[in-house]
Amino acid sequence: ALERDEITLLFQPIVRLDTEQMVGCEALVRWEHPRRGTISPADFIPLLEESGLIVPLGQFILVEACKQAALLQAELPSEHPLTMSVNVSARQLQRAQIVDEVRSALQISGIPPSSLVLELTESVMMQDVDLAILRLEELRGLGVRLAIDDFGTGYSNLAHIKHFNVDVLKIDQA
Repeated sequence: ALERDEITLLFQPIVRLDTEQMVGCEALVRWEHPRRGTISPADFIPLLEESGLIVPLGQFILVEACKQAALLQAELPSEHPLTMSVNVSARQLQRAQIVDEVRSALQISGIPPSSLVLELTESVMMQDVDLAILRLEELRGLGVRLAIDDFGTGYSNLAHIKHFNVDVLKIDQA
């Protein structure tokens, strides 16, 4: 799908409620299959994660989302540049190369590191806590922001959060 240019990104706005101003976007991936139509990430991401193919897809998403963030920041200049949130999978976080891949995406796009928010689910972070802490610190060293997504769906609690130096905690809707 990636080689056939069937992967698309949608951008969900992030709006500040008190001012009703858009402060950023979250990149959402979709597979536009030629016969089956739009395929939900819930139907293909687990397979990609299991096979390891999530790594090249994740890298593609990261670069394209950062490029889009640069375009949005140029179109909508602000005192605080719009942020771009990108999900990071367990496979990506386990690889030391993620740091260089993030650095490269920032250089290609030219966006300030502080405008990139990397989102990880609590289950990803709890798989190997020591490795997660190490990798998050390496990523934080680049100047990017870090978020825990869907907090409350797994087995961790607020006591675990103190071990992770994150900027954003996204509570699961459930």
